[in-house]
Amino acid sequence: MLKRQNPSTPEHRRDLAADGGALSMSHNDSRSFFSLSQLVLSAGRIKPSPALKHSKITYFEVEIVDVQSKKQICIVDKVPPASTLLDVKHKFHKACPQWYPSRVGLQLEHNGPFLKDSVSIQSLAVSSIVTLYFTDLGQQVGWTTFFLTEYTGPLLIYLLFYVRLSTIYDQVESRKSFRHPVVHLACFCHCLHYIRHLLETLFVHKFSEGHTPLKNMIKGCAFYWGFTSWIAYYINHPRYTPPSFGHKQVSYAALAFLEIEPVFQVQPTTPSRGSSCWYPVPTIHMRLGLGLVSQ
Repeated sequence: MLKRQNPSTPEHRRDLAADGGALSMSHNDSRSFFSLSQLVLSAGRIKPSPALKHSKITYFEVEIVDVQSKKQICIVDKVPPASTLLDVKHKFHKACPQWYPSRVGLQLEHNGPFLKDSVSIQSLAVSSIVTLYFTDLGQQVGWTTFFLTEYTGPLLIYLLFYVRLSTIYDQVESRKSFRHPVVHLACFCHCLHYIRHLLETLFVHKFSEGHTPLKNMIKGCAFYWGFTSWIAYYINHPRYTPPSFGHKQVSYAALAFLEIEPVFQVQPTTPSRGSSCWYPVPTIHMRLGLGLVSQ
């Protein structure tokens, strides 16, 4: 027969003590792991400490680097935190007079977009030194200058053909020929069209403070001035013949011109620098519909 072990024996007490110690250690480990997990969860995502507190910075230093050669052009020092990129461009212009502010394009990264003039330096800085990449945008003109030049040319060019300069037409033939009334009407409508555009450019339309490359103005003027020269040469030529359908064609075309002319559309454009702006687009007028070219 098996003898029942007496619980009070020394061997039995040692076994109980060992089992109780193991249980207490396991319970303590579980409690420590639970506390550690609660601490990690309460802390959330670990956020990197800011590189620099801007509130302690009195001035920034802006390093201007050429985007092509990666060479330093100059350092604009003592830039207040509240300064904008336009302020930096003005200080850069004082250091390098050959680059005026509208010609300067600044990027935060080598292949990044051009920064707007309204961007504050403090929003770009991660340290007391801000590095910006410089790009020469070429010669620039304002939008008001752009449209005034574009509209003034056709007005003056047409009048030069209207008076029949001796350098353009034969004077003997010009004196003998009779001008049809539609020629005078065409001159009136053409001048009215561009005078209205000039007045609206000066007093009605508001353009952005941005600029556009000079080559864009040259291309626009080449189109407007060239097209005006082409139609003005034939309309004011001494051998010009009146419209094929007579006064009825002229009357309908004049009414259509007066109806369409007040319509003036405005559409947005986004220059390469990324700042969007609005500019007026000339409406389709009825110069050819006036019967200015005989059939």
